[in-house]
Amino acid sequence: MRKMLWVSSMLAVFSFSFLGACTKEDSELNRKAGESFLAENRAKEGVVVTASGLQYQVLKEGNGQQPLTSDSVTVNYKGSLIGGKEFDKGENITFPLNGVIPGWTEGLQLMKEGAKYRFFIPSALAYGESGAARVIPPNSALVFDVDLVKVNR
Repeated sequence: MRKMLWVSSMLAVFSFSFLGACTKEDSELNRKAGESFLAENRAKEGVVVTASGLQYQVLKEGNGQQPLTSDSVTVNYKGSLIGGKEFDKGENITFPLNGVIPGWTEGLQLMKEGAKYRFFIPSALAYGESGAARVIPPNSALVFDVDLVKVNR
């Protein structure tokens, strides 16, 4: 009985070690894929790169207020991985600008009400090494199409 328990315990340890190694390997592959994507993307016409590494394209100019970090905003958005797989979308979603990923906080402050931008967000300005809720893998660069509907002061 003791021997069986020991064997079961060792199998569990090796299994978890193997799964951890796969996750780290996948995470590193995601990081490299994101860096490669962003390096190519920055050369495309209309793509602007900020000092932090956030990339964006203006799809439609707005003419309303620009949000501050302390504001709440209402947006329509679609988020996808760099390969095109959509992981989230929302319409008329309101949230505090200082309560989202850094890429959104920075990017939305560049916009005016009525604008539509496409953000290309490096992993470090998104969910980083943690990823998010089994939907966004660790170290993933992300693409968001965002309409700034309203700034709420």
